[in-house]
Amino acid sequence: MNASVAASIPLRVLRLTQPLEWLGRGWQDLRRTPLASLGHGLAMALAGWLIVAVAGQRFWILAGAFSGFLLVAPILATGLYAISRALERGEPAGWSTVTAVWLSLDRRLVLFGLGLAAAGTGWVLTSAALITLLAAAPVLTPADFLRVVVANPESGLFELWVLAGGLMAAPVFASSVVAIPLLVDRGLGVREAVQTSWRAVATNPLPMALWAALVMGLTLLGMALALFGLVLAVPLLGHASWHAYRDSCGRS
Repeated sequence: MNASVAASIPLRVLRLTQPLEWLGRGWQDLRRTPLASLGHGLAMALAGWLIVAVAGQRFWILAGAFSGFLLVAPILATGLYAISRALERGEPAGWSTVTAVWLSLDRRLVLFGLGLAAAGTGWVLTSAALITLLAAAPVLTPADFLRVVVANPESGLFELWVLAGGLMAAPVFASSVVAIPLLVDRGLGVREAVQTSWRAVATNPLPMALWAALVMGLTLLGMALALFGLVLAVPLLGHASWHAYRDSCGRS
């Protein structure tokens, strides 16, 4: 599908509070397929605990790794999009649905995933460089990060760290917010899906900004709860992201 065809995909104007409805519908999908949905969240939590075990005393790496999670999470939720699509169509949904979409080895999804992984890796390296080169003292633990980076207004490092992360996260969000569900649902190429995703954000900047804030807030809350909160937050946001796509783009 070429760019002109992709540009013809109709986009809807969203209400500001519509992202809250996506969470409600995402919750309903989670309740209908609890094992497969929560299994995604558990896998993310286990991955987080592994990161902590490996880099627990190197918080200059850990900070970037966890914030980089927000960049790669959209592709990791592919199975959740497939579940929500099956539920919408009245088809059986569960682990078989997840297995089918991953075993398809769709080259478009693989390519998109590699792009997000590259962005996540780039942010981890950028975050580590900022903290190790500019911090006034070594940052080895969360307490060090709070004391040396967050609670040191004179250095400006925390503001720079947040700004750099935002500058990297914003285009990733705009490129992926509806692109990956779109790739799961239709036969577009990666470029066309990304273009459609950017158009969706440009058409609805305020609702999409609220959605980005909700995604970040719920993910950070899940991380703050010793990562246990990700067991619920990941499937909820994954299913809700499918409904964000369906409300934003015209039906196939």
